[in-house]
Amino acid sequence: MADPAMSVSPYWELTFDADGDVQGRQRDRLLAEVADRGVRDLVVFSHGWNNDRSIATRLYNGFFAPFPQLAPDAEIGYAGVVWPSMRFSDEPIPDFPRTATAVAAARPGLDEDTRHALLEAFPGRATVVEQIARMLEQQPREETELEEFGRLVQSLVDVVPAGPQALFAADTLAEGVPQAEPEMFRGSAATACEEFATALTHVNGRSDAEGFALPNPWDGAHELLRQGTYYAMKRRAGTVGERGLGRVVGQLAEAAPQVRVHLVGHSFGGRLVSFALRGLPEGVRSVKSVTLLQGAFSHYAFAARLPHDPRAGGVLQGQYNRVDGPVVCCHSSHDSALGTLYPLASRVAGDAAGLVEEFGLGALIGAKWGAMGFDGVQAVPGTPGMKLADALRGPLPASGCVNVDAAAVVRRGGPPAGAHSDIVHEELAQLVLAAGRIR
Repeated sequence: MADPAMSVSPYWELTFDADGDVQGRQRDRLLAEVADRGVRDLVVFSHGWNNDRSIATRLYNGFFAPFPQLAPDAEIGYAGVVWPSMRFSDEPIPDFPRTATAVAAARPGLDEDTRHALLEAFPGRATVVEQIARMLEQQPREETELEEFGRLVQSLVDVVPAGPQALFAADTLAEGVPQAEPEMFRGSAATACEEFATALTHVNGRSDAEGFALPNPWDGAHELLRQGTYYAMKRRAGTVGERGLGRVVGQLAEAAPQVRVHLVGHSFGGRLVSFALRGLPEGVRSVKSVTLLQGAFSHYAFAARLPHDPRAGGVLQGQYNRVDGPVVCCHSSHDSALGTLYPLASRVAGDAAGLVEEFGLGALIGAKWGAMGFDGVQAVPGTPGMKLADALRGPLPASGCVNVDAAAVVRRGGPPAGAHSDIVHEELAQLVLAAGRIR
């Protein structure tokens, strides 16, 4: 039965909680129906930092819409992953109209939509959220207050959680030990806020030379909160991918072995579907392609060794070998969320300390902890790079990683994220079909 809000059929939904547990009825429906519906290729899409089902399904509706026309003879089924993420309402999404509340969110303080999203994403932390909102509204001048704000953000997002979830935040492993805690939570919160404020002036196209005052560190504090929540969502995406989606794909391979699975992920959804490869049962080869759209995780995640540290490697090293087809990584230089703010927030143990002061923000683009969606997979030997137009002419590699520069279409969006969410394009739908050899 088709979802009335969806542009394609058959469509299934898979809802996961923060621990990776799937809604059983939805999973069982998929497993029972996919073979009966004659599906040969199942495209599974995971959203990034959307904060509710309605936004996620609107994304899936728009992205999937061209598929029937692009591959009229293919027997395609579609699945949308819904997981407990969130986004700040002041972050514009191309093709999605902004509400009056979202426009108002550009003003100082914490708007009601974002406050509600924080309460939903971090249940049981209402007191902390209210304290954070009060400080952003009042913007006290003392540096000690910025340090207190940083402490509150750490408390909200649970930087070092108990149990195995800490493992899912890591992008790299040094001698088997996860490297997870970002520098923004290890040093001075006041300094981090000042650096974020400086970064935002560049992202917004401002500079002191144009007559603007020195950056307000409370603008940076708002960004520290944003990046802190993203860090928590990054950890959650890894958890849902490995413990949730990977297991479901394994169950699907047992229930319908003839179905070819194609994983697609946007932003942290790219991290989620990549971690799903780690969660596949031994011997499962049903995943025929992975397409990462502006992936918000380290460009070294698949590397066996890091160029600057031979003792360390990516947390997903070698996982592309679990795919019976290519891992296609789309990247765009117009993605300012990943080009400027991500490396500033994600630096670990001081690796990028001083880059802003010594070299300027441009140095962050090539920093050690750059993002997959900004410059592609790095340090994986044999990974070719292609322009989107060339990739669509084909053929794509039959296996391994391949970088596709999608800047020709992924180019719209305002600050602070830039083109990070500009992914609803027929060309990218066509790329998913090409990666999966879906005809």
